Amino acid sequence: MSQSVVAAAVYREIFLNDRPLIDLRAPVEFAKGAFPSSNNLPLMTDDERQQVGTCYQHHGPSAALALGHQLVNGATKAARVETWLQFYQQHPDLYLYCFRGGMRSQISQGWLREADVDIPYVAGGYKGMRQFLLQTLEAPQLAPQMLILSGTTGSGKTDVIQQRPQEAVDLEETANHRGSSFGKELTPQPTQINFENQLAIAILKHQQRQPSCLLLEDESHLIGHCFIPTPFFNNMQAANMVVLEAPWQQRLQRLLEQYVHKMCRQFCQRDGDEAGFTAFTQYLYQSINGIRKRLGLQQAGELQALMTQALQEQQQRNNTALHLEWIALLLTRYYDPMYEYQLQQKAERILFRGDQAAINQWLDERQI
Repeated sequence: MSQSVVAAAVYREIFLNDRPLIDLRAPVEFAKGAFPSSNNLPLMTDDERQQVGTCYQHHGPSAALALGHQLVNGATKAARVETWLQFYQQHPDLYLYCFRGGMRSQISQGWLREADVDIPYVAGGYKGMRQFLLQTLEAPQLAPQMLILSGTTGSGKTDVIQQRPQEAVDLEETANHRGSSFGKELTPQPTQINFENQLAIAILKHQQRQPSCLLLEDESHLIGHCFIPTPFFNNMQAANMVVLEAPWQQRLQRLLEQYVHKMCRQFCQRDGDEAGFTAFTQYLYQSINGIRKRLGLQQAGELQALMTQALQEQQQRNNTALHLEWIALLLTRYYDPMYEYQLQQKAERILFRGDQAAINQWLDERQI
């Protein structure tokens, strides 16, 4: 069995079982991207790594190695080993990894062995695991499994996705963004690398479940600032579709809950009532500004004026009903026409249309 096949099997086992990982890379490397179960307990600080790197460039590997041992020695070395040992006591099934599974992994493993603890390190390191995950997203066998759930804004697509955890992978949850201009969450989105890593791991776990399809919500290439990898997105664009339909009033009420009640509540819980309402107001205005060019200045101004009236009514009388006016205008003037145009381009891919109950029944029958 080739080394690459063995490595892939190890990577798969790590990700499917959420094995704890000690990331030995410097914090600046970890911040760019890592894995969901990894913990940054670095061998070297950012400054130490920079000094060693500069030494390597000017004086070669032997001098760089000697400098590394000089910088991380004595009490500093003992403190870092102790940190790893404490983590090991809580997570005895862990792995170590550095960038390529080279010197940093080997040195750290050796120091731990001096403390009578033998922890395996990941061959190929971060780079090998990252490449494995990217290949997972490019796998050609994903294409025939994909089934895309489409529907107008506010139709409840996310509800269906969350109701079917065996078949579905929630792209918006992975991106921590609801996909529209109003889709921002209070917590930040993952880095692009972390989004890709988390998506690939979700796909691996989906494949392990062996469901009848891979159900995904219809998304654009960008979810907030997270970019769906092109090979994966291209497969989505060729996949069969089901269309979720919902009554107008139900859509309005759902968006009132999402855009207004939920977001206002979360901002106030985080910042307090006064500052929270100010932050909530800014969130709504920024969301309109995000699509101002596509709306046109006149329509954007009309929406913002309605929004201002609704916010005043909400603040003065705790009445959110006026928000339905700008939400309705947003749907009729912007989201619905755009959706209908896009859906016309995809008409030949549609297998089924129906409300939430009908969609779930149709999906259940496909499994029989």
